[in-house]
Amino acid sequence: MIDIKITDNPLDIKECFTLASDPACGGIASFVGTVRNHTKDKIVTRLEYECYESMAVKEMRKIADKAIALFSVKNIVVHHRTGTLFPGDTAVIIIVSDGHRNAVFDACSYIIETIKQTVPIWKKEVLENGEEWVSAHP
Repeated sequence: MIDIKITDNPLDIKECFTLASDPACGGIASFVGTVRNHTKDKIVTRLEYECYESMAVKEMRKIADKAIALFSVKNIVVHHRTGTLFPGDTAVIIIVSDGHRNAVFDACSYIIETIKQTVPIWKKEVLENGEEWVSAHP
């Protein structure tokens, strides 16, 4: 099972765990990315996420499909937030479940690293003294 969602609404970790839960799976790994209040010794007041949604969903599904092929995991949930987020807000949740712990950890790591490299989601850090785009993809 793969569940991909991009939304400007707050993310729900309980919903994500429920979606990934499966009586056949004894292992669940998660990654929750939250907004920090600083970067490179600068104070972050907020982040602004934008994306090309249809392409981002398609790319995330390809990443999930590849993670299933590489790590033989059973269930993957990837929910990503867009819009304006403040320190402490959740930006991304990734949940992977299967019967083997190493596979779920490896798949979870693979998914977040590949998302950051290839998915058309752009992040602008708004700082106390300016702003800058980071993690921009071509």
